[in-house]
Amino acid sequence: MDNLINHPGILTVFTIVIVAMLLLDLGVFKKNNHAISNREALMWSTLWISLAMGFSGIIYHYMGVEKFAQFQSAYWIEKALSVDNLFVFILVFGFFNVQRELHHKVLFWGIIGALVFRAIFIFTGVELINMTYLPQMDVFGHLVKINVILSVFGFFLIFAGIKSWFSETDEGDKDFTKSPGAQLVHRFFKVSENYDGDKFFTVQNGVKMATPLLVVVAVIEFTDLIFAVDSIPAIFAIAPNDPFILYTSNIFAILGLRALYFLLANFMYMFSRLKYGLAIILAFIGIKMLIAPFYHISSPVSLMIVGSVLMLSVIASFAFPVKD
Repeated sequence: MDNLINHPGILTVFTIVIVAMLLLDLGVFKKNNHAISNREALMWSTLWISLAMGFSGIIYHYMGVEKFAQFQSAYWIEKALSVDNLFVFILVFGFFNVQRELHHKVLFWGIIGALVFRAIFIFTGVELINMTYLPQMDVFGHLVKINVILSVFGFFLIFAGIKSWFSETDEGDKDFTKSPGAQLVHRFFKVSENYDGDKFFTVQNGVKMATPLLVVVAVIEFTDLIFAVDSIPAIFAIAPNDPFILYTSNIFAILGLRALYFLLANFMYMFSRLKYGLAIILAFIGIKMLIAPFYHISSPVSLMIVGSVLMLSVIASFAFPVKD
């Protein structure tokens, strides 16, 4: 929390940028729902990445190279892990036959929910980490302070990395109507069989009903929560006691996902081998968490490793593309 208090100016800049961009987003896209072109998606992706890099420059100027490297590492880890999430979004939209011009609205409200849940996860997680340090002890001749939560996260991320490497799960035939998100909407509302433009609710025969579009938003939201189980523990390895760095990097990464989604929908082949890179990154972060009490891997080194693995996985995707 100290960084939030000691640098109110940086927090103010972050808040102004995020609010302004969300208002711009609503103003530009709310008036006229339309399918996002590759050119438009590329423009917005470039803008969001540029804003994130500019904000990291402010962090470097006022908080130093260590915090800058932490922000960059957390940002690119979240960005990379979110790509798998976007693949599932593509399947969800196809399963529910959502028109392309409605994709942006669904993603917008899904990401608004993600902003809220990520804040809860990150700030609660930091408090839990601060509360679960064991008393200093002697281990193999070294005085160390082991954290229970970070150790659990470390083992979990190593397991997740191994599972991701060998996973061959095909979700193309998955029935998303059985998702807890979809079932939750059906439990509280009657759901119409047909869409009503971009509305979440409609009236049929005098009865107010939810439309399938609300079901899609709920499925997207639940999917993001599931993927947060990997991404949130991963960024805790970068700055476990700094919610400011974790939240700002996370939000910048998430807010750029809508534009990235529209690019991915047409260029999935560019990331066909990404799962192997993500598996290595998850395992590396898990190992970093476990050895942290004994050996500290600096943020610049972590950033270099994460960046190199991501670049190699994209190069491998071009060199060894998956035809199907």
